[in-house]
Amino acid sequence: MSYIQSNQRNLLDIVKYPILTEKTIRLIEQNQYSFAVDTKADKSSVKKAIEQLFDVKVVSVNTSLLPVRKRRVGKFIGKKARYKRAIVKLASEDSITLFEEE
Repeated sequence: MSYIQSNQRNLLDIVKYPILTEKTIRLIEQNQYSFAVDTKADKSSVKKAIEQLFDVKVVSVNTSLLPVRKRRVGKFIGKKARYKRAIVKLASEDSITLFEEE
C-alpha cells in the first residue's frame, strides 16, 4: 500500500516547493528538476504528483532524505528543519517553466 492510499492525502500536498541552487539550475539543462517533498512520500506518489501538477511525463525519480543538521544561535543549540529532496527527470519533449519570462 502506497503513501497516498494509506493516508488519502491530496497529490498537491506532496510537492512543497522547487529547490533552486547552482547545481539544480545546471540540472535543468539536462531536463532534471529538483523539488522539496513531504518526508513520508515515496517515489511513485512523487511521480504522480509531478505529472498531475505540471502535465508532463516523468521518466525517473530519485529521492534523498537529508540528515539532521545542528544550528547554533548564541548559546542555544537547535536543529534545522529536515526535508526530502526529489530529483525528477522528464521526457525529452517535456519541460517545466519555473521562471516567468517577460
